[in-house]
Order: sequence, then C-alpha cells, then structure tokens
Amino acid sequence: MEFLTLEREDQLVEIAAAKGNQVIFKHNTTCPISKNAIRRFEEEADVLPEGTAVYILDLLSHRNMSDQIAEKFKVPHESPQLLLIKDGECIYSESLYKISAEETANAIAEDQ
Repeated sequence: MEFLTLEREDQLVEIAAAKGNQVIFKHNTTCPISKNAIRRFEEEADVLPEGTAVYILDLLSHRNMSDQIAEKFKVPHESPQLLLIKDGECIYSESLYKISAEETANAIAEDQ
C-alpha cells in the first residue's frame, strides 16, 4: 500500500465527490502515538480491499486542512485520526490506539 499525499484543498473536493471508499489518515509526524498508529496501519494494510485510496495528511504542515476535513465530513479533529469516506460521507472514524487497517476493512465490508 502506498499513501497518497493530501496537501491541497482541491483534493478534498475530489475525495468528497469520489464514488467508493477513500481513507484519510491524519498524522502528526512528531507524535509517538501517531508514529505507532501509522506503522501498525501500514503493516496490516493488505487487508484493505484492492483499489482503496489511502491519503495521508501531515498535520504539522497542513493543520488548516484538518479543520477543513472536520467541517466537510462533520467529524471533530483528533490526532492521529483515520476517516473512511464513502460517496462523500464519513462512515467510520477512529483515533489514537484504535486505528486499525483490519477494522477499517471491516467497516468497508459492513457497508457493502
């Protein structure tokens, strides 16, 4: 799995307009909890359905984007945080130690 870098507002518009599942991982590059969460997520990522787009947002470089995500998808800001977006709606969100690729895959399967 390869993360797609989320760094522009037009990408948020594209994610909101896209059909299917999109994952946004909000990552604080200096936070040990965030580093562990992203490492675990990457290790488990093969359980995600093929073709699932996974975006990573560097919170230190793009904090304003996190506020836009919170507003657009009606999910309070947390860090680290994972959001599952389907057809423009946030259908699953987790933060801190609860972030899991396996649980994200389960949320995708449950919504099918």
